[in-house]
Amino acid sequence: MQSSPAVHTLEKELRGIFGARLQSLVAYGERARATTLTGHAHDAHGHGHGHDAAAVQTIAMVETLTGDDLRACAGRVAAWHDAGLATPLVLAAHEFARSLDAFPLEFGAIIADHTLVAGRNPFEGMTVDAADLRRAVEVQARSHLLHLREGYLETRGRAEAVAVLIEQSAPAFAALLSSLARLDRQPSHDAAAAARHAERLLGVPGGAIADVRQMAHQWSLVIGRWSLVIGRWSLVVGRWSLVVGHWSLVVGHWSLVVGHWSLVAGHWSLVVGYSLLLVGRRSRVSCCLWCPDLAGPSRPPIFRN
Repeated sequence: MQSSPAVHTLEKELRGIFGARLQSLVAYGERARATTLTGHAHDAHGHGHGHDAAAVQTIAMVETLTGDDLRACAGRVAAWHDAGLATPLVLAAHEFARSLDAFPLEFGAIIADHTLVAGRNPFEGMTVDAADLRRAVEVQARSHLLHLREGYLETRGRAEAVAVLIEQSAPAFAALLSSLARLDRQPSHDAAAAARHAERLLGVPGGAIADVRQMAHQWSLVIGRWSLVIGRWSLVVGRWSLVVGHWSLVVGHWSLVVGHWSLVAGHWSLVVGYSLLLVGRRSRVSCCLWCPDLAGPSRPPIFRN
């Protein structure tokens, strides 16, 4: 399978960080990714709604790994995400083989579905021990069952809450079906085929398990659509906040102008009041000069008989 230009750009940038220590770069999960995208296209029911492609997953095998290497990679993660790449797994060459028994499902899926981008094939001759795989599938199944029981108790028996629980648990259920198919050496990258295998294995009526598995795609579609709606409303609210802020600034400016003019008017009122007071005093003096009787006992001697 041909790798995307973004993956080859990733290889060049990792080569710039690790130099000759970069032994291999592998893209993985491409068949499962193609199945997921096909499922999303089917869920669109022909309405023509586009969906972003799932991020391309990669794993880099290096001879040695240091803190400086990790810091250099961390500075490029945002650009890798923008290019449609998931954050790559970076492992020392010896780590993958030593971890097969600890991660038989995850690393087994990488071995079963990968494309070599650069370097030598790091998985050549590697296989997952059947006992490790069986034990991991049992842990996955029992964990899923325990979480379902806990989730059901938390629904308090409400029908709408049970429906949400089923939808939210569908992706983990789909992953369990793929693991069961891999355990029986059946095609595990095709989720629909894995569901049909589980139905035959458990004697469940045809379509029952597949219907639950299909909810994994539908739930992702619902979440994606609601995220888009929330994003649009956030943009609208942000714009209205900007408008309100602008008008608040205008109102504040006019309030400042009105306050300034109120201060001026108050000052002039004080001046007018003071002038009226002076005029009143002058009027009293004039009245006393022209009308001696108004002067009273305290009038000057010139006005007395």
